[in-house]
Order: sequence, then C-alpha cells, then structure tokens
Amino acid sequence: MKAKCINEASCANCAEDENKEDSLHFIFRQLMRLHHYRSHMLLNSLGVHPGQPAVLFMLEHNDGISQKEIAERLKLKGATVTVMLKRMEKNGLIYRKTDARDLRVSRVYLAETGRDRIKKIKEKFKSLDEECFHGFSGEEKILLRRFLTQMRDNLAGVLQCDEASAGASNASKAGDERTDD
Repeated sequence: MKAKCINEASCANCAEDENKEDSLHFIFRQLMRLHHYRSHMLLNSLGVHPGQPAVLFMLEHNDGISQKEIAERLKLKGATVTVMLKRMEKNGLIYRKTDARDLRVSRVYLAETGRDRIKKIKEKFKSLDEECFHGFSGEEKILLRRFLTQMRDNLAGVLQCDEASAGASNASKAGDERTDD
C-alpha cells in the first residue's frame, strides 16, 4: 500500500496518480465531462442553452424577481445575465418589465413558452438520470445519493472555511495597510 503524501498539492507522484484511470479524481472528471456533454445535447434538442434552466427554475418559484437578484443568486456578473436574458426574451421564454416603484429595476417573468419549456427540461433531466442510473438498484441509488450529498457538503464546508480565512486575512492586511500611514 502506498503511503499518503503530506504535500499532495505540489507532489509530482500525486499529480501522476490523479491522471490514472482508476483514481477517483479521474473518474469524477470523466463523469462530469460526459454528464455535461449529454446535458448539452438534451438541452440543445429543446433550443435551450446550458445556463438557462437555472434561470427558468428560479423564475418558476420566484416569478418577477429582479435581474440583479438573478445575478446574485446564480453568482454571475450582471452583464452575463443581461446577455442570457436577452436571448431568452428573444426566444419567448421570459419577458421583462420595469418595476413600477423603481424605474431602475428590471423584473423578469416567465412567459407561457418558458413554463412549457420547464416541463420539457425536467423530462430531459429525468431521462438523463435514468441513463446515468441504468443498472443500479434502488438501494444503490439511495446510497450513491447519500455519498454524493456528503461529499458535496464536505467540500462546501471546506470552501466556506477557506473563504472565511481569506476574508479574515484580507481584513487583517487592510488593517495593516491603514496603520502604516
């Protein structure tokens, strides 16, 4: 059994290991790439671009939210959301209205075509799940979901700690800079 390296980030042997076809890292990369590619194919068959389902699903439960809120919730730049919404509006999926109380705010609503497209997207995603889980028992699906959820939560926790540390470090540096004057 190979000993665990304490400095995996800069270790050449560890970098080689992550490219081995049986490593979890390699399998995850392959799976993500294949899933992404298949999703694109299914969405393209509906005339939907990859980022659009997230907006449609958000509007399904929050119709009339502002363009700015969409950008914040999806963690996208405002300009990116503007381009996406223009394309979606052109395709009849959504429509925008200026807020009656604040003319600077653009509210986004689902058009009937968008509501219909949501149903079709959900069907395609269900089909993709069935393709992915072909040959799995019900118990195996439940276990995999539990494992993947735990892995997601583990990484989210690590990232949250990293962001908090980075924020504290940046605040400390900013404080140091102010005291140098």
